[in-house]
Amino acid sequence: MEKINIIGAGLAGSEAAWQAARRGIAVRLWEMKPKKKTPAHSSDLFGELVCSNSLRNAEVASAAGLLKEELRRSGSLIMEAADASRVSAGGALAVDRVRFASYITEKLRSSPLIEIIEEEVTEIPAEEITVIATGPLTSDALAEKIIELTGQGGLSFYDAAAPIVDFSSINMEKAFFASRYDKGDADYINCPMNEAEYNAFYDALIHAEEAQLHDFEAGQPLTVFEGCMPVEVMAKRGEETLRFGPLKPVGIRHPETGEKYYAVVQLRREDEAGTMFNLVGFQTHLTFPEQKRVFSMIPGLEEAVFLRYGVMHRNTFLNSPELLNEDYSLRSVPHIYFAGQMTGVEGYIESAASGYVAGLSASCRARGIEAPRFPDETMMGAMAWYISHGGLGTFQPMNANFGIIPPLDVRLKGGRRVRYEAYANRALEALAQMDLLL
Repeated sequence: MEKINIIGAGLAGSEAAWQAARRGIAVRLWEMKPKKKTPAHSSDLFGELVCSNSLRNAEVASAAGLLKEELRRSGSLIMEAADASRVSAGGALAVDRVRFASYITEKLRSSPLIEIIEEEVTEIPAEEITVIATGPLTSDALAEKIIELTGQGGLSFYDAAAPIVDFSSINMEKAFFASRYDKGDADYINCPMNEAEYNAFYDALIHAEEAQLHDFEAGQPLTVFEGCMPVEVMAKRGEETLRFGPLKPVGIRHPETGEKYYAVVQLRREDEAGTMFNLVGFQTHLTFPEQKRVFSMIPGLEEAVFLRYGVMHRNTFLNSPELLNEDYSLRSVPHIYFAGQMTGVEGYIESAASGYVAGLSASCRARGIEAPRFPDETMMGAMAWYISHGGLGTFQPMNANFGIIPPLDVRLKGGRRVRYEAYANRALEALAQMDLLL
């Protein structure tokens, strides 16, 4: 039986392995945990979430929601795990991260076609079909081999993770549960600020001490993806930036008094039991003592117990439009595939989607048949097109968004929501025409 290698058991690698196995292809899944972990990982489980526990908007008439629905209808393991471990988060899909990763791990370990090899990979199998899905913290040894293979130096920027606090330590006499515009259940904890409180917090934030990034190359400029911008970096763009970003008070009133606020910090649950909450939009690389000092100035968090402080970690990605085909295969060596954030997709579900396409494509190559191509009208197809064609010369990581989808043939009345619904309907109709199991 033909075998393929998949290196890395994060979201992309796990999805790729599952898609190959469900099509009858034997898989060697290489994962260096538990023997070796990156600075961002703490669990031995596959599919570990190292940043937020939110998979973003759940509505199909949104880019992230459409991508999730495409994956769900296509038989995605990651979406199966997400639906099985969902926690309340209003209009978003958030998961209990331990249940989520445990679900993925159990599925992969129980598959008779997937052989788990707990070793670090330092050489790329030259003649074998291989999917490289080692993520933003690829080990130095393997990164060197990837550079040799592609002839490209890896580009790098920094991702940031938000702090998590113990719910029981939040002062709910000052904070309250509510959702913006009363959309969905009141799943978010809101910590309101008046103007004086906001100004004091802002001043402390922009003058707080940042952590020394000893693990990264000296002299490298701090370049961050907009969707994971550290809150202190965002704040330094101007006094009002946070009030129009993660602290915007629009659509939030006190559920009993109807009071409006100058700024509002929101917290989203981390686990199904609601014992842990993360500070939404508060990715940071401040020192731990400074995080405790500054974030405790937020009303309701004066005595907050921080279960995890925010951390920074490196992210490297390929100049994919010059290197990869739409099936995520390497143009110069087509039996080598890449998947996940190292291709320039940004986000959990985007990584899973790239793993789906790479795993499907690699399994088709192993069987000697042509892999199906996702239509550009689908979000999965549009992302594959962007990775292989978009941003030439100025390529940057990209979340799922309707800007990369081909425009509609007709102009619709009713605004953006009507247009997005039409995009979603068109995408799902196109997806329904595909034969994905082959």
